[in-house]
Amino acid sequence: MNKTDQSSHGFEEQLLTDLTAHVARRAELVSAARPAGRRARLLRGWRLAGAFGLAVALTAGALAVQTMRVGDKPPPTASAAEIFRRAADAARQQPELTARPDQYVFTEYLTTMREPPDGGPYITGRVQRWESAGGVAHAQTRFRPEADPNGWSELRVDRMDDAANPGKKLDAFPPPAYHGDLPTDPDELLRHLRDHPVDLLLPEGADEEAVYRSESMPYTTARSMLEGYVPPRALAALYELLAREPGAVVISGDVVDAAGRHGVAIRVPGMIDGNTEILFDRDSHVYLGRRMSVVRNGKESMYASGALIRVAIVDRPGQLP
Repeated sequence: MNKTDQSSHGFEEQLLTDLTAHVARRAELVSAARPAGRRARLLRGWRLAGAFGLAVALTAGALAVQTMRVGDKPPPTASAAEIFRRAADAARQQPELTARPDQYVFTEYLTTMREPPDGGPYITGRVQRWESAGGVAHAQTRFRPEADPNGWSELRVDRMDDAANPGKKLDAFPPPAYHGDLPTDPDELLRHLRDHPVDLLLPEGADEEAVYRSESMPYTTARSMLEGYVPPRALAALYELLAREPGAVVISGDVVDAAGRHGVAIRVPGMIDGNTEILFDRDSHVYLGRRMSVVRNGKESMYASGALIRVAIVDRPGQLP
């Protein structure tokens, strides 16, 4: 059971509250706006939690049509396991980034989101985020409407919410964004993920021990690793591990991400009241990003899509690679 997407809502709500005035001035749009994990820590969840919350508050864009489109190419013939293994091969070819604990993992995403999830307009924006490589500082984020190249917001510090005291922020820092200590062998990685599960936001009364002992928990944790930077050999092991994941299926048709890139989508299990898909480039099998859908009254609709544009290691928040 993966509550990643539910845990992102608290971050979204706070961002949308703070950004309403900014959006009204720039885009003349109206947007409606608890993360906590085991031991009251931030569930880093999908790294696009902030990006998607910001995207709601940005500007409606033509990319929404591209994001939801299924192209005219024939559906992929490879299985989910085969695609993950091809992604592992692609990962091994990537250059490795190294980071000191005092540095930051910089990411830039192009995001498209629907608000409300089951019937509102699709909105698109660009998000830049600086997360502490060593988990020794709070993350910082800025954003702009995709239609306004000069519309960058000021940097804002993203702190964790205290589950026991709504509205109160914790001083604790999030986990490291640079996963430099992961095993590079799939079997060793599996053991590591069992011993170091990602924190989940579980509903009241849930059997926490049963959830964390579940055979599916390592795969939930593995998917969460895609939110940070994973060095190439460890990333290949992670994809090899996900190739074993039961219940992952390939979505037929040619998927186009928020940046207009053609890809293939693998739907992975674990999301409640919706679905999460991991996107890879159709030809190179390099990771492109993710998208989410919601299910209401038996009807599924695309909710949000995030396209990873670039990732780098920098020395301070606000610095660009």
